Parts: sequence; structure tokens; C-alpha cells
Amino acid sequence: MASPAAGKAMEAVAAMLLLLLSTAAVAQQHDYGDALHKSILFFEGQRSGRLPPDQRVRWRRDSALNDGATAGVDLTGGYYDAGDNVKFGFPMAFTATLMSWGLIDFGRNFGPHEREARAAVRWATDYLMKATATPNTVYVQVGDAFRDHSCWERPEDMDTPRTVYKVDPSHPGSDVAAETAAALAAGSIVFREADPAYSKRLLDRAVSVFEFADKYRGAYSSSLYSAVCPCYCDYDGYQDELLWGAAWLHKASRQRVYRDYIKKNEVALGASESINEFGWDNKHAGINILISKEVLMGKDAFFTSFRQNADNFICTLLPGISNHPQIEYSPGGLLFKVGNSNMQHVTSLSFLLLAYSNYLSHANVHVPCGGSSASPVVLRRVAKRQVDYILGDNPLRMSYMVGYGARFPRRIHHRGSSLPSVSAHPARIGCKAGAAYYGSSAPNPNLLVGAVVGGPSNTSDNFPDARAVFQQSEPTTYINAPLLGLLAYFSAHPNLPQAGTD
Repeated sequence: MASPAAGKAMEAVAAMLLLLLSTAAVAQQHDYGDALHKSILFFEGQRSGRLPPDQRVRWRRDSALNDGATAGVDLTGGYYDAGDNVKFGFPMAFTATLMSWGLIDFGRNFGPHEREARAAVRWATDYLMKATATPNTVYVQVGDAFRDHSCWERPEDMDTPRTVYKVDPSHPGSDVAAETAAALAAGSIVFREADPAYSKRLLDRAVSVFEFADKYRGAYSSSLYSAVCPCYCDYDGYQDELLWGAAWLHKASRQRVYRDYIKKNEVALGASESINEFGWDNKHAGINILISKEVLMGKDAFFTSFRQNADNFICTLLPGISNHPQIEYSPGGLLFKVGNSNMQHVTSLSFLLLAYSNYLSHANVHVPCGGSSASPVVLRRVAKRQVDYILGDNPLRMSYMVGYGARFPRRIHHRGSSLPSVSAHPARIGCKAGAAYYGSSAPNPNLLVGAVVGGPSNTSDNFPDARAVFQQSEPTTYINAPLLGLLAYFSAHPNLPQAGTD
């Protein structure tokens, strides 16, 4: 007879597998390669600056061509983070880091889409190089968020102040600076073979930006509170970004100084804190997964504690095993965390599940979760279930990616998508004139193909397709960024082993 502990473990695994398979009746075969192509295309719709000749999202035009001029610097380019016209450096850098991580781990799975994915990364890293061109300074935002958010106008028409905000020794911002260093370091790995000279410039800049972040410590939301809060206020402190930046510099440079920095500061910078969280504001879980690869590859037992943290984090995500109060699953199988724009949690946490499953596979080990364990294939199935939910395997039979499938959100909270394009309406549409389009129940005239919206806001799988409900209907770059690696992997591995065969 099995022990009570063993019986509970078996029940937990059975419950997890039941939830993974709970929507088998609505499951469909997805074209992950097409979804990947569209997810990358979304970034072209978010471009700021002068658009290149090969721009494929044709309803967009040049915008914000004088960004930085008031500060005497060139800050043109980069991405608008979401449905507004502000360029926020903190989420943009995180977006670049996650796009790069997907290419680093799953680059061979991108197939014909690898070149366009690298171009999406470069649109961000080119901008971040401009934003860090002045020593001991990082330009972290262009645009007055409050003035911008009081208007509903196309980026091509915007006339709100393009105020420039920066961090420097007198106004520190270790969080945004270290995240920028992480993005540049990760980007240097992406371009190591494709463009060695550019790769070296990225890495050299990452080193100097990280030195600035570490030397002049402080949260950028303390230095620039009125500008960056509440939009991208740093609620979790800058300590995690310092470890995150060091981890990426260690990966990119292989210099011992970063290895020693990580170990020396592991406790002081809180490596094991809030490990069930991962996103633009909190890097703890990502730090532990990223560094754990070294341990699982047998390269550095020095970091064993990070693997233990990573294992604990993974167990909080597994349905049927987790009893973490901040992690829930909807009846339709969607991972849910309290807060706005739930899909940002779905894609980022699913990416970590997939990345860790690959590291575990190479080491031929499972994740211990109390009295049970989970194999790498189980982790992949959990991640795939989330991707399939986004693409349409859900109670509403609706894709949450614009342009994918027969049914998808038509009234997304996005200025450029919801207003007539310049070619359709050449005359300027003023700040308040756009309100009529915002309040209209008509579908958006321009499809922002590939955009993934915030999705259901509660555990009942409901979704109102309405612009005004921005928490659910607004797309963001950091929702799509981790999705690239997921879609690339599943385009190459669409069929996972059946339950019970791993």
C-alpha cells in the first residue's frame, strides 16, 4: 500500500494532468509558425521614429522625429510600449532582454523568422544605445505620460510634450539602468555571429551602463516619481535588476567579476525573494532560472542555491501541485495572477517554464515538488497549454492575438489601430477629436496584427472586447516579447508526448 504522502503526490500529479487536458474537447491544431510571424510583425506596428523601406505594417507612418531635441540628444526610434505614444525605457529594455533570451535559447527553432526577430531586437537596442551614449546617464523616457494619456491621437499627429527624462549620478536609477545593461548584454549574444562588431559595441556599453547602475544606487521612481509613476513605477526595488544585469553580463562576457558579484550579493540583493513573480518590474524568478542553467549544465556548482530557488518557483506554477495564494488557474486553464493585463504574467511565466524544462532535459533531471516531482515534459505541457489558450483553445473559442484565427479582439485599446490611418484620413486628427473614435463601438479600422491583449481579468474566462477596458484590451510589447521564444519552440515541436509517457 502506498504511503499517505505518496498517495497525495499521485493525486497532485493526476490533478495537474487533468487540468492540462481539461479543454481537450476544444483543442485545435495551431500554426505556431504563423503565430510567430504575426507576433514579430506586431513590433513593427509599435515602432517610433523614421520607418525603414521594408516596413510591412503599412498603415503606420513616421512619428516622433524630433525626440530628444529639447535635451540636445537624438532619441528617435525605439518602441511605444503599448496603446499610447510614450516611450518608456524600463519596459522597453525588458522587452529587448526577453526577445533576446528567446533567440538565444530557441534561435534554431525560429527558422525563416530568425532574421526578422533579430531586426525586432535591433530596433530596441539601437535606441538603447542612443539612450546611453552619454557617460553615467541613461535617458529613460520620452513623452509626458499624463498629457499623452489625456489625448486619443495617432502617433503621426501627436502634439503633446515630448519631455525627456534621464537618470544620472544626482538622480539615480539603478533599476532602469541595470535592466538596460541586461538588454544590451543579451543583445550582444544575439548578434555575436550575425554582426560581431555591433555585438562588441553592445557588450562594451552594457559594461559601462552596469557600472553606473551599481555605483549610483537608487530607484528611478524615487528620482522621477511624477514622470514614471504610476505607469512604470518600480514597486519591487532596484536590487533585483542589479542581479539580473550582472547575470546577463556574466552570460555575455564570461568574466569572473560578474560571477563573483552575483555570489557576493545573492543575499544582500534578495535573490530568493518574490520568486513567483517575473515581469518588467520584478526579475527574481528570471534571475534564478537564468543562473540555474550554469548548475544544470554542470558548469558552476557555486550557484546551487539559485537552482533550489528556481525549483521552488517552478512548483508554484504547476496546477495540482501549487498551493501558492498568488497563482490560480481559470476553469478554462489560464494561469491567473491578480493585477492588470494578466497575459503579461501568462507569457513571461510560461517562457520560464519552457526555458527551465530545456535546462532540466539536458541534465536529465526532474523538479522536486514536496512529495512529488515534475518532468521537463510536464513543464512544457503547462507552457504549451497557456500558448494554446492564447491562440484559441479557451471557452470563448477566441484567439487573444489580433489577426490569428477566425475570432479575435477587434476593439483593442490602441490609438493607432483605432483611428483612421494617415492614408485613409490625411488630415490631422487632434487630441480631443480622437475621442469619438475611442468611444465608438465599431471595430478598429487598422489591424495591429500579432498584438496580444491583456486578456481575461478574472478566473471566469470572460473578455469584454472594448477599448475602454484597457486592463484587458490593451496590447504591450512585454506581453509579446516572451511569446516569441515559446512560439518558435512549439513551431518546431508541435506535438508533445501524451500524459503518462514521460
